[in-house]
This record gives sequence, structure tokens and C-alpha cells, in this order.
Amino acid sequence: MTQANTVIVLDFETTGLSPDYGDRAIEIGAVRIEDGEVVDRFQALMNPGQRINRFIEDYTGITNGMLKDAPPCKEVMHDFADFIDGYNLVAHNASFDKRFLDAELGKISRSYSGQFACSMLMSRRIYQNAPNHKLGTLVEYANIPSDGDFHRALYDSEMTTKLWLAMLDNIGEQYDIESIPFTLTQKLTKTPKRDVRKLLQRW
Repeated sequence: MTQANTVIVLDFETTGLSPDYGDRAIEIGAVRIEDGEVVDRFQALMNPGQRINRFIEDYTGITNGMLKDAPPCKEVMHDFADFIDGYNLVAHNASFDKRFLDAELGKISRSYSGQFACSMLMSRRIYQNAPNHKLGTLVEYANIPSDGDFHRALYDSEMTTKLWLAMLDNIGEQYDIESIPFTLTQKLTKTPKRDVRKLLQRW
């Protein structure tokens, strides 16, 4: 059974909110963990073939000048498809990243075999008393050291990785679960908050 501490944690920066409206990826960052240890990283800017607006430049710190000389999306995504091959995937607000991953890989006729879990949805079950479930807030809430800039893909992936492992440790210690399968994290994200304790005690 695939374990929850052997996954690839990924994050996209994009031109906008939805590939359905023509938005494209402009940066991908990812961290590969095996048995809870970081073993590899992936980071690349990519040229989406269109200019990004001032809001996205200010939000991410990625400028049109930086993207002008970046490789095209299709080139980066071929490399990324190879990187994630055979691994389950984690992202904070995974539905967003999954949409862009599916759209960008669809354009180059590539796919992936792993399944997704969402660290944001899991945090709503594990850290129910957090002020909110934004990545930056949760990093502070869980006392995870941070010294970089959020909204860059690799840094967000690094922080999500630390948050993910912290939640797995929390589950393991509180409910005496020695080995947490990936399927349990997926089940958790779909479990009503009031039933989380019952599910984990039963596991």
C-alpha cells in the first residue's frame, strides 16, 4: 500500500484562475519525498506564450521579462511528467493545481498515474482551530520555520511539504498510527469534521 509520506508535493503559479478561460502555467515547483525525507526537487519558469498582467507580476514576483527567455510550457511539462511518474501527488488547494496539471499535460498528450490529496482540505480536519487554512497561516499555526516568499512555486511546495509531514506526525502521535497510507489521507479530506476522530480511532 502506498504511504502518505512518499509523494510529490507540487505548486503552480499561473496567469490566472482557470485554464478553462485560457490561463496558463508560468512556474512549477515540486518536492519529492520518500519515507518522509526530501530526496529531489523540481523548479522551472515557463513561457505561456502570452503576457501576464500587473496583478500576477506583483502577486508572484514573476515578471514578463523573466518569462520572455523561459522555455515554453510544453518543454517544461514533458520534463515534469517524467518527474512525477509513478508517484501520488499533494497540493495545497489541490483542485486548482490539478486543473492546471491536467490542462498543461493534455496539451502535450501526456498523463500521470498518481492520485491527488489536498493538504488544505486535510488541514481543515487536523487543525480545526486554525484561524484560517491558507498556507502561510497554517505554517505559522504549526510552528514551522519559514524565511522565504510565498507565491513562488518551489517555496510554496517546500512549505506544503513541511505542513504535510507535520500533519502526518500529528495523526501518528495522536492516534498511534505507525504507518499512514495515502488512501487514509484521501478519506480524511472527505470526512465531515465531526467524524474525523472516530475515523482515526477506528483505523
